[in-house]
Amino acid sequence: MRVQRYPATTRILHWAISALVLITWPLGFVIHFIKNESSLSFYNVHESFGFIILWLMLVRVGNKLLTRSPEHEGPAIEKFAANAVHGLLYAFLIIMPVTGFLATNAHGFPLEWFGLFEVWSPIGKTPSIAWTLSGIHYWSAWILLALFALHIGAVLMHHVIKRDVTLYRIL
Repeated sequence: MRVQRYPATTRILHWAISALVLITWPLGFVIHFIKNESSLSFYNVHESFGFIILWLMLVRVGNKLLTRSPEHEGPAIEKFAANAVHGLLYAFLIIMPVTGFLATNAHGFPLEWFGLFEVWSPIGKTPSIAWTLSGIHYWSAWILLALFALHIGAVLMHHVIKRDVTLYRIL
């Protein structure tokens, strides 16, 4: 059986971003349990990976606009759910790194990307909005986790229960 796959650029971006999220999300979660002398290093690595995710997501949005995706098979409700979850994943994979980056700058900690150079920020230390940005970043993380669970649940439904070719299109 021939499977109509996503373009190679889409597949590479999908798996690269997935791997980075699977590194970055847990790093962000454990920062609060790290001793103070090490927490800044964890923040730096977490933020640096987040910054990569942001740029890869922007490339992915461009890629989505320029390439054709295989047609979704299945009932209309599945197509709607898939489009909704994918759209929200895209949105939150951009919202998360933007608010995280701006929040740490607003708290007075500019991003030094993997310790190599300082990344310019449109805001400096701005305590009046720092906690709002941090709150958006925090809640976005949990929303992203829920979306990830829905996405994985759909993958399992298609691959294990329906036994269709959906998973093979992104491999």
